[in-house]
Amino acid sequence: MSNNKVQIFDTTLRDGEQVPGCKLNTEQKLVIAERLDILGVDVIEAGFPVSSPGDFTSVEKISKLVKNATVCGLTRANKKDIEVAAAALKYAKRPRIHTGIGTSDSHIIYKFNSTQEKIIERAVQAVSYAKSFVEDVEFYAEDAGRTANEFLARVLEQVIKAGATVLNIPDTTGYCLPDEYGAKIKYLKENVKGIDNVILSCHCHNDLGLATANAIAGVQNGARQIECTINGIGERAGNTALEEVVMILKQHPYLNLETGINSKLLYSTSQLVQESMGMRVQANKAIIGENAFAHSSGIHQDGVIKNRETYEIINPAEVGVNESSIVLTARSGRAALAYRAKNVGYNLTKIELDDLYPQFLNYADHRKEVNDKDLQHLMELNHVHKTAVNF
Repeated sequence: MSNNKVQIFDTTLRDGEQVPGCKLNTEQKLVIAERLDILGVDVIEAGFPVSSPGDFTSVEKISKLVKNATVCGLTRANKKDIEVAAAALKYAKRPRIHTGIGTSDSHIIYKFNSTQEKIIERAVQAVSYAKSFVEDVEFYAEDAGRTANEFLARVLEQVIKAGATVLNIPDTTGYCLPDEYGAKIKYLKENVKGIDNVILSCHCHNDLGLATANAIAGVQNGARQIECTINGIGERAGNTALEEVVMILKQHPYLNLETGINSKLLYSTSQLVQESMGMRVQANKAIIGENAFAHSSGIHQDGVIKNRETYEIINPAEVGVNESSIVLTARSGRAALAYRAKNVGYNLTKIELDDLYPQFLNYADHRKEVNDKDLQHLMELNHVHKTAVNF
């Protein structure tokens, strides 16, 4: 793999589906999995096979369906989980078992009532056993964000020896600041024997709104896989948003990092996941939100009409959105009114525009937004005729 290629590991169908109310049936999962494969993700985490018969069936069917991506199944660090995952993945062209255990003091003491040495032993056993079924084994050190770097390095060194090919460094609780998370990845790159033979992976949660920033800090410091979900869905406040990290890397070429994602499919993929899960994203969601390319301030509208790049760093077409939208409100200026009027067939003269604008503002003050129907009504009240069309 090229050293500047960042693999995109999509966990929409596993971590994303854990959101209350977002349960998918097998057919819905297959539709999304096929779209993720077309989108260009490198790894699809298809589910947690041991969790239910339905999840096992979904992972098995996704394994048969996916043509290009690696198909991954999650397990805990025990033989039963690993055996079931291996069975579910047996038809995959590129199977991966994702196994691991908590490594922070909080998890070791309160969750497992164990010791650091026993945790290392369980981690090594899990990776070794998974390796007996598949070549590609990813190890997750749950709550790595709150794990002391020295102990984390010890765990990872041992699982590399046991055969792990990918090391997942989760900020499970979304606690880390970007510089802390980036420094953790840098420490591991510099202090773990054999680290250059494996891929470091970022799996960040959004409890403090830092999931995307932390993932980017991770790859800036040597990680080469980002674990993310469409629309940033996931446990609690969600996961790193796939569309965000993809476009950040694309918009900052000086980082010299790239993905294999076809960004023109981002918006339609987002819509598919929203409709399937019944979970709409907020209007101001970056990249794929309803307002991501919408402008209502007069100053902004004037700039965008003159040159899109004055207020947009991304061409909407790059993510599959048809065009920017100029939204008419009481904050809009003359340029926006003339622009929208022209779009519905009225090529206003300067005199007509000057006459209409005060009336438009009075009209807009009583509405959240002036739509095309409202605009036509305003033109008719003022006896403004549509521009003739010559054929």
